[in-house]
Amino acid sequence: MKRSLAQRWRSRGGRRIRIVLAFDDIMEFALALLSLSPAELADLGWTFADRKRLLGYFLECGKKAQGIAPEKVGETPIELSLPQRDVAQLRRFARRELPRTATNARVITRVLNALDQQQ
Repeated sequence: MKRSLAQRWRSRGGRRIRIVLAFDDIMEFALALLSLSPAELADLGWTFADRKRLLGYFLECGKKAQGIAPEKVGETPIELSLPQRDVAQLRRFARRELPRTATNARVITRVLNALDQQQ
């Protein structure tokens, strides 16, 4: 049985959202995702597959940063293209868990501002 175009689109997370963050902020966010214990993942309602999918987006951004000079890569803005469903999950994570794991309070502010601009 074939699924309709709308069903396939919804199963992939809906429309794509573009988010621009500095490379250092993206890596801080990825490290915070990696630091989650299985109990914390369960509290968020996530599985290991959810975390792996979200980390995959950050891996893509690392590939985009490969051609940039090492001394400039930290502050270089990188564009992420995420499904709307995953942006909602990341927004919830950034509000609940990121403040406990981030090493810099400004990272939290910048990430939340970037995610909230895309509502």
